[in-house]
Amino acid sequence: QEHVVESGGGLVQAGGSLRLSCTGSGRTLSSQPMGWFRQGPGKERQFVAAISWSSGSTVYADSVKGRFTISRDNAKNTVYLQMNSLKPEDTAIYYCNAVFVPVRRPVWDYWGQGTQVTVSS
Repeated sequence: QEHVVESGGGLVQAGGSLRLSCTGSGRTLSSQPMGWFRQGPGKERQFVAAISWSSGSTVYADSVKGRFTISRDNAKNTVYLQMNSLKPEDTAIYYCNAVFVPVRRPVWDYWGQGTQVTVSS
């Protein structure tokens, strides 16, 4: 069964850092652009960041630009999201998915369980 597993979330104070991981299980992540999305309380899921399959290019939502860094290790079939200078408004469940970069939309209908990030003020 193909799926992805997100991990690394937690509770952190404003200004702190977390590193999220997304690993494919039975699903190859290395051959396509991958990205992160998040869904805050009472909000729709939104795009956060994406990275090309070769790591040659990245794109970020304006709200996280300069604070978050997306990376990947294709040998480990894993995508990362380093989050620095966290703000309370970053509180959300974070998910990974393949990304259609021109429109910053998810490719797969399937979503993993996500990982909860909570930033206290």
